[in-house]
Amino acid sequence: MLPTIAREADAVVMIDQRKLPAEEIYVRCKTAPEVARAIRTMVIRGAPAIGVAAAMGIALGMRRSAATGTQKFAAEFHKTCELMAATRPTAVNLFWAIDRMKRSFGAAARAGESVGQIKDRLDSESMAIHDEDVASCRAMGAFGAEVVPSNARVLTHCNAGALATAGYGTALGVIRGAVEKGKRVVVFADETRPFLQGARLTAWELLRDGIETTIIADNMSGALMQQGRVDLVVVGADRIAANGDTANKIGTYTVAVLAREHKIPFYVAAPLSTIDLNAPDGEHIPIEERQAREMTHVGSSRIAPAGALIWNPAFDVTPHRFIAGIITERGIVRAPYTESLKQAFEERALA
Repeated sequence: MLPTIAREADAVVMIDQRKLPAEEIYVRCKTAPEVARAIRTMVIRGAPAIGVAAAMGIALGMRRSAATGTQKFAAEFHKTCELMAATRPTAVNLFWAIDRMKRSFGAAARAGESVGQIKDRLDSESMAIHDEDVASCRAMGAFGAEVVPSNARVLTHCNAGALATAGYGTALGVIRGAVEKGKRVVVFADETRPFLQGARLTAWELLRDGIETTIIADNMSGALMQQGRVDLVVVGADRIAANGDTANKIGTYTVAVLAREHKIPFYVAAPLSTIDLNAPDGEHIPIEERQAREMTHVGSSRIAPAGALIWNPAFDVTPHRFIAGIITERGIVRAPYTESLKQAFEERALA
């Protein structure tokens, strides 16, 4: 399994996803601001992975804190949480992980624990978030494998694999789960402009696993479907609203519309931590807009004329009516999503 992110005593270590597939380089972040910068600049990306990184960054920052009094330590903790929250706005896993660290801190404070004990608790909580993410991805893979045909041609968009999580992956976890059950799966990976996560990351991951993968340009998926060469679409998500509307990497909505036109099942794979019941629908999901350079350059080479206006939203929203099911660690949730997503959370609370 790919070592996407790990915690050392004095650092958070993560693979630099900007360098793949040409170079496999690991970045050692020794401070909370360095972790925040890594999230913001997409050294690490993918909603679950961002959440894990934020939790580890908070724990690392507080482990390095020189504060001895609980009041000063608490002020530093909340400042570190704000630093992480300001990195990327769309992926709800980021805020879920931060809130979980805050609850852990609050429980320690109410128990009257010392600064040293709180540091230990935060370290443990961040590692629990990491380990639970891997476990939830494997559970998603097992549930999702059931909807994958025995000889499947699967289209995916962006990268929702081990690199986007603590390990194993969401959408790619479904593919891995199907392969582990003995099914033959071939994958078409949209290149995913402008950051090329599909061409650079998804193909790299799957080829390492020995899974046949064909890279296509984003504007080729319609022709591929028209030729009857796609059986299933599986993508990840960065935030899912209470009604099932799903924000994922820009271009996902286009794929969903094409899948509907060609009567191809379109599934979303995401942990419950990606679901935001406080957002009633997709219109309430904040969409991050990124720098123009991602559109105007490939590496150091300019591909667009200077002076052209650039619109570069990182995500789009797929309406719930296009989604055949949402694959979670609790099972496959289906329409009506307003009821089924709420029930999934209630069942988890009782578990």
